[in-house]
Amino acid sequence: MDKKNALRAGALAAGTTLMMLLMSSPALALTRDDGDDPGKGLSVAQTLGLYVVIPIVLFLIIAGLVMALDKSRKQPKQG
Repeated sequence: MDKKNALRAGALAAGTTLMMLLMSSPALALTRDDGDDPGKGLSVAQTLGLYVVIPIVLFLIIAGLVMALDKSRKQPKQG
């Protein structure tokens, strides 16, 4: 790809990204809807536990079960 095409592709990507950012309007998320009743926020420890620790623990449990069940089915090699 020559410089002209690379520049055109970069400008297109930058323009598309800028338009998506401008059209997303995150400020509208602050407007409450009728019947909206948000709960109390999570602390840092609760957030880390919910989104980091619990998935890692679940992964380790599942991986351990798979390894344990896989090893139990292997038969010794007969020479």
